Amino acid sequence: MLEGRTAVVTGGAQGIGLAIARTLADHGARIVIGDLDETRAAEAAASLPTEALGVACDVVSASDVESLLAAATSTYGSLDVMVNNAGITRDATMRKMTEDEFGAVIDVHLRGCWNGTRQAAGIMRENGGGSIINLSSISGKVGFVGQTNYSAAKAGIVGLSKAAAKEVAHLGVRVNVIQPGLIRTAMTEAMPQKAWDQKMTEIPMQRPGEPEEVAAVALFYACDLSSYMTGTVAEVTGGRYM
Repeated sequence: MLEGRTAVVTGGAQGIGLAIARTLADHGARIVIGDLDETRAAEAAASLPTEALGVACDVVSASDVESLLAAATSTYGSLDVMVNNAGITRDATMRKMTEDEFGAVIDVHLRGCWNGTRQAAGIMRENGGGSIINLSSISGKVGFVGQTNYSAAKAGIVGLSKAAAKEVAHLGVRVNVIQPGLIRTAMTEAMPQKAWDQKMTEIPMQRPGEPEEVAAVALFYACDLSSYMTGTVAEVTGGRYM
């Protein structure tokens, strides 16, 4: 479904980002993985079943994002899919959260997503279109204790994406959002059992999601099956907080 297309995935060296990169690669896309850790990005790229490249990238830096996208276009000749996935957490209650912890999460998620969306759209609009996929979170819909920074950033990504979608729709550039819920990754499996059990009670399907299930939705948004969709938000949550 993506033969001959090039996809960039930020934060793609592990977890959901790597699952997305692998699924897009399985369907023919050439992949450029951007990650803070260049070694892990290169290792992840080498593990994919298609042409792939790993590039060091701090999404907070506009120049880093520019270099990442330039690597995609200079190496593979196009930029067709942009997945803004990079993120961090710095959880704490408002009373204990520092300004640095708040600012770091806002910068990586929101500024990073804006950098990627803005620059990718600039390239795609000159080349007849493309698909931008931004990763939000159920935390951006509901708001969780200890995540005023993360919930604010993830809610902001939805607003950013809808505004961007309106600006570039007439140019053939689509911008859509995925909001994952509880997904089984190394990060979520490290949480205390009590917290895990509580989250499980909120999920009608009575199980966590797998990274590949988020990646399948990214594939849908990346390919022509979603050609008449932009500005939408897909919840991949097992029915949590319907």
